[in-house]
Amino acid sequence: MDGVDRAGGALVGSAVGDALGAPFEFGAAEVFSARFPEPGGGGEMCGGGGWEPGEATDDTQMAVCVAESLLERGGLDLPDVFARFQRWAAADPKDVGLQTEDVLTNGLPWDRAAEAHLRTNRRAAGNGALMRAATSGVYFAGHGRVATMEAGRRLAALTHGDPAAWEGTAIFHELLRVALNGDDPTAAIPDVLSAADPDHRERYATVLAPYWQPEMATEFNGAVWPCLGSAVWAVRTTGSYEDAVRAAIDLGGDTDTVAAVTGALAGALHGAEAIPVRWSAPLHVPLPGSGGRVLRLPDLLTLAERLADSAHR
Repeated sequence: MDGVDRAGGALVGSAVGDALGAPFEFGAAEVFSARFPEPGGGGEMCGGGGWEPGEATDDTQMAVCVAESLLERGGLDLPDVFARFQRWAAADPKDVGLQTEDVLTNGLPWDRAAEAHLRTNRRAAGNGALMRAATSGVYFAGHGRVATMEAGRRLAALTHGDPAAWEGTAIFHELLRVALNGDDPTAAIPDVLSAADPDHRERYATVLAPYWQPEMATEFNGAVWPCLGSAVWAVRTTGSYEDAVRAAIDLGGDTDTVAAVTGALAGALHGAEAIPVRWSAPLHVPLPGSGGRVLRLPDLLTLAERLADSAHR
């Protein structure tokens, strides 16, 4: 399995998890497996809750915004990423997180909007930066640990003023880099945590510990640390892409994002070929604010290849 296949697995895996989990968002645990008890039985990419079968949500749409900025600007241009987010939010997407929407529409510049939201609301550690990090994780994978983690922090800070959200995105970037290099991301966790900000290390060490299970979470999985912990748990306790994503959706709650994060890690680990065709074939990513463009599976694979190529230049 080469790096391009793993990169395609990360991007398509995240988008598939997003689209597969979207109809079950905010539902109870085990609803997915109750409806589709037989893995491989078909029909799982069912749509519902306002989503067409295979339609990706804001998680993937924002990830594409990041990817296209990185490729077109030749690297990290934070004002450009923020402007793309603003155009997307202004085009009335079907779904946008309350915090992200406020930050993108409060009229403040890119380097002040998230901080202002945090000052006013006192809470800004949602998983909205983590959900869109698959593309940037692939792009920075060839730049080494320090660069990929710092890029994760800076991209997260565009919309999330709480450093806990920055650190979760940084850790995810590094776990994804490990998987893209063909290594086991769960085995690398102690080493990855050693590079995390000491102020947040204990929190993430708890949810990423081998003994941790989602029922031990003290917060809803819409928060960044239980979301990441749940995704790592799903990858650690299963042996395939399909089983990992099914486990993630069966947790209930913020199913699209937990499955998107799980799908990125599992896709990088197992490769694009491991993603069931019955899930990837109907996949489509509408891009509000971009003239009606809709990306489909071949487009996402091409995007992944371009990001992977840029990562190793």
